[in-house]
Amino acid sequence: MTVIRMLEQHGTLTGFEVKGHAGAGTEGNDLVCAAISFLATTCANALEEVAGKKPLIKQGEAYLKAELPLKDISVPATVILRTFYRGAKDLLEAHPEHVSLIDK
Repeated sequence: MTVIRMLEQHGTLTGFEVKGHAGAGTEGNDLVCAAISFLATTCANALEEVAGKKPLIKQGEAYLKAELPLKDISVPATVILRTFYRGAKDLLEAHPEHVSLIDK
């Protein structure tokens, strides 16, 4: 199962953490895992390219964390993080046996 955790400080979204394999298919053919990876990578990249803020990135095997300092949260960064959250909720609703979302 993939665990997605939304990160916040003082009630403001600041990033996300994704860890684990979804286990929805064989290695290399897991579409749920691929969707989560695509969503997380795209949003992490968009924080830098679109919002103009460089997130702190930590990554490893089946792990990605992207977080901005509270002082760097802007309207574009908030839109990107809320888009990630909406996408994570959609994946949870479609594949509850493979995705867990911790949002508070």
